[in-house]
Amino acid sequence: MINIVFVATDGARVTVQARAGDSVMQAAVSDGVAGIVGECGGSMMCATCHCYVDEAWAGKAGARAEGEEEMLESAADEVREQSRLSCQIKLTPAFDGIIIHLPKNQR
Repeated sequence: MINIVFVATDGARVTVQARAGDSVMQAAVSDGVAGIVGECGGSMMCATCHCYVDEAWAGKAGARAEGEEEMLESAADEVREQSRLSCQIKLTPAFDGIIIHLPKNQR
């Protein structure tokens, strides 16, 4: 199992476990993590799974997928360099311990 640490804006942390091949969004929604909505179910048609990849993990999470930049323009909260759609981050064992910061607002 792959551990994902979600950090809320107030600093509260919750760790969830996911399987390789799942997306960060799938793991968050399956475990009821507040702050990741995933309205479109991972088809990159909304920005309700917007997150910030921790700086220590940004290079490991890879570049934004084609079309992700455009979809992030409709995010409810500030888009930063570390902004990603969590549905586009596919988990592998190399992601064990990844830290994901949640935005204050989702649509």
